[in-house]
Amino acid sequence: MLHPLAIAGLLLPHNVMLAPLAGITNHVFRLVCRYQGASLAFTEMISANGMVREGVKTLALLASSPDDCPLGVQIFGESPELLAQSAVMVEHLAGLIDINMGCPVRKVVGTGAGSALLKDPAQIANIIRSVRKATTLPLTVKIRSGWNCGDNTWLTAGQIAEAEGCDAITLHPRSRNQMFGGKSDWQKIAALKKIVKIPVIGSGDLFTPEDCKRMLEETGCDGVMIARGALGNPWIFQQTMDLLEGRIVTPVTLKERADMVAKHLDMYCHELGEAVAVREMKKHLGWYLRGLPGAGALRKAVNSSSDKEELVSLVAEIRQTGG
Repeated sequence: MLHPLAIAGLLLPHNVMLAPLAGITNHVFRLVCRYQGASLAFTEMISANGMVREGVKTLALLASSPDDCPLGVQIFGESPELLAQSAVMVEHLAGLIDINMGCPVRKVVGTGAGSALLKDPAQIANIIRSVRKATTLPLTVKIRSGWNCGDNTWLTAGQIAEAEGCDAITLHPRSRNQMFGGKSDWQKIAALKKIVKIPVIGSGDLFTPEDCKRMLEETGCDGVMIARGALGNPWIFQQTMDLLEGRIVTPVTLKERADMVAKHLDMYCHELGEAVAVREMKKHLGWYLRGLPGAGALRKAVNSSSDKEELVSLVAEIRQTGG
């Protein structure tokens, strides 16, 4: 089940990937996950409007490095013309361009972008056609199952994506109205796989290596894209690879967890400066601490921390707890 994956001219060494996550998958977090085995990682969603207008915050989302390759650049918007322009603007950095047609948050769908596009198949076709004409890079789309539960938009969107020249499609089988609640319906991934010839990548409720293996087995999808399951748990990529290859899956020790937090913090400090690094790491530490002995007290200490030294002291405490 672990195998190389070709998306047009882009050949990935294997089929276990990191999904784009708004506010999370910046350069540092992508590197953390790549060092643990992710074969492909994506930028956060990049606004086509912001890109064309060259907003400083938008351009900052493109920070990358030679170790951060191949890089999937995910763009979003409602205008075929602006999406095409933004695709051209990021070509020099991207190994692949992905169009977000699944984001459920209000500020995105309120503009007609993200999963709002699932209500307008004609606009889906217009957007993909426009971006496809603008770039020769591998082109993918990421969708949800529809706007409401019971919609069959994912079938129509998948067929449109293939017909208009997409090279792969990622399906998170929840409706927009489900947000992240309920359970994703993996059988929709299996159904999509049966009606298109381009690679189908599955996403949704992948929190353990066993989840990833089960999705591949049950749906026949070509690859898995891990999202929330990687938060505080970048080891999931290597562990999934080990499970799929029949190797022993080794649990993460407290010392290894502490070492990863320290490395993550150092990387943030080097790239973003201490003040921003502390703010970002407080968020990530909430995830790294899940399930640890004394996590509640540690989390309170994290929330009250104000500088790097305090976080370093907490890392030492985690390491000592691990013996």
